[in-house]
Amino acid sequence: MHCPKCQASDTKVIDSRHFDLGSAVRRRRRCEVCQYRFTTYEQIEMELPTIVKNDGRREIFEREKIMNGLLKSCQKRPISVAELNNIVDRIELLLAQSGQKEIKSEDIGKMVMEELKKLDPVAYVRFASFYWNFDDVESFVSGLTHNYIKKVLNPEDFASNPEKQNNTESLN
Repeated sequence: MHCPKCQASDTKVIDSRHFDLGSAVRRRRRCEVCQYRFTTYEQIEMELPTIVKNDGRREIFEREKIMNGLLKSCQKRPISVAELNNIVDRIELLLAQSGQKEIKSEDIGKMVMEELKKLDPVAYVRFASFYWNFDDVESFVSGLTHNYIKKVLNPEDFASNPEKQNNTESLN
């Protein structure tokens, strides 16, 4: 490793620490020539699949796009950025472990919705409204109500709990 100050190649590692769940190493170094101290980071580079968009275009995976969607969906909600980072980390890990060379953007959207469904129902509904791309208010209300009941709420709960049935009828 070259010193960023004097460009000498004679540097020594003073301290190493693992971070980011062991997938990265932080190293403190010192230049043996000018005694300048600096930090370097070593991180595993994951091979992620190419994203296939709805129109057939292909893009490289960008973590920031998922994070931006989550931030918009969780705006003014009691959800920390750390929780959102954890969601993106889990999705990224699933994609890396899948072994697939390509994945549809639609599938990533479904993964995000599954995570939001567990975290916060309002954020889930907000993200779903972007994801399902409704044309007008009527299709939003009918589609959202149908999909929310179908995908989020457990149908067996309704058979045994009349109070939930009444609450759902007020959504229609």
